[in-house]
Amino acid sequence: MNREKPATEASDIMLVRSPVRLAGRGRARVTHAVVVIFLEFFAWGLLTTPMLTVLHETFPQHTFLMNGLVQGVKGFLSFLSAPLIGALSDIWGRKSFLLMTVFFTCAPIPFMRISPWWYFALISVSGIFAVTFSVIFAYVADITEEHERSTAYGLVSATFAASLVTSPAIGDFLSDKYGDSLVVLVATVVAVADIAFVFFVVPESLPDKMRLTSWGFPISWEQADPFASLRRVGKDSTVLLICVTVFLSYLPEAGQYSSFFLYLRQVIEFSHAAIAGFIAMVGILSIVAQTLLLSVLMRTIGNKNTVLLGLSFQLFQLAWYSFGSEPWMMWAAGTVAAMSSITFPAISALVSHSAAPDQQGVAQGMITGIRGLCNGLGPALYGFIFFVFHVELNDIEPASGETTPNTEKLMVPGPPFLFGAFAVLLALLVAIFIPDNNQLGDNKNCSTCKSTSSLAHAQNSSPLATSPSDAEDIEPLLQDSSL
Repeated sequence: MNREKPATEASDIMLVRSPVRLAGRGRARVTHAVVVIFLEFFAWGLLTTPMLTVLHETFPQHTFLMNGLVQGVKGFLSFLSAPLIGALSDIWGRKSFLLMTVFFTCAPIPFMRISPWWYFALISVSGIFAVTFSVIFAYVADITEEHERSTAYGLVSATFAASLVTSPAIGDFLSDKYGDSLVVLVATVVAVADIAFVFFVVPESLPDKMRLTSWGFPISWEQADPFASLRRVGKDSTVLLICVTVFLSYLPEAGQYSSFFLYLRQVIEFSHAAIAGFIAMVGILSIVAQTLLLSVLMRTIGNKNTVLLGLSFQLFQLAWYSFGSEPWMMWAAGTVAAMSSITFPAISALVSHSAAPDQQGVAQGMITGIRGLCNGLGPALYGFIFFVFHVELNDIEPASGETTPNTEKLMVPGPPFLFGAFAVLLALLVAIFIPDNNQLGDNKNCSTCKSTSSLAHAQNSSPLATSPSDAEDIEPLLQDSSL
């Protein structure tokens, strides 16, 4: 990542070491990030019940497959755009890109009633800017000290779960009483409120001295190229291990998010009310896991072991989903799923602790890019596996006492979840080899020493003229920010 100026003067050192004090002038708070995430996903949670209906009506044949393709296109576009948005937010600031990502993520909502085909088309295209979490995590990194960051990330992730505690149930109630049109209207109002909150209330978190004062295009294609970040992964063994872990663990999670409610409705025969209750239960337990439990685990067993524990929960959960055929099994497995939600905030904290203050957007953008790739591959893969094993949404309202054909004879009711369990097992094995934070700092000492002389020669030249390849040679993407 190109830098505005090497931190050679005392003021520059204070800029790198203490971003919170400088960001404090704009009164940026973690609360701002929490509200943005809550409103965005509360709006989408309201649409859980209407989404199942519209999806079935729009794609009556091969519903799982088409759902996977729509979500797959969105995820792949997110993968392509995440590095560019992350890099630009490091240069021009977080607020403008936060406004952009929230707007485009919520833009498809009113089209659910206007035109279902336009709705699904816009969902696919919105993936270009649907990387809110990438900007939010960089925003949080700007305004928190390193020792506070894991707790802050857990709070943001828990807010995502909290937004889904009541919204599906509220949406289901409004749909039964007043129809889907009112639900879409309420969701649209919440989305507009979120956009207005970002525009009028959320302050900029990136210190002025770390931002450009004039608009231009001070980044190269190398920084905007999503595959460049993948190539850069191989240059650092720690980064490689983290990214492989993220890919193998989030691939099944992305597929699960895209199809699980359909699976509960069709295969396990959950009612809409039961689905809303299931989401609420998992959401409440996830809040507890990502706030109280995550904080305790980070202090007691450390960052890496917290990641390993979260992956173990995820492995158990997916295996249970794959063989479970009764409703009570899904409820029990849901409690384990909530415990597995500690994995991503723990990984984000690990990455953030190892990235320089002016590279938080790039670092989080890299992880979000991997997740975006999974958001493209996971739903498509799950939809294809369901299609191969003839699991279809043939009837959205099965008659009482009537069983669903094609799934009754299967030894494994949820074949994609079994595939996901094997992927998470591989992620667990890879994560074992991720070094601890102290080891990260030790490994980077030599690289930092080597970079000192290079930075001294570069002081008289324009920092924006430095080529991306030279910047990579001077300093790895991830480094211990305490150095």
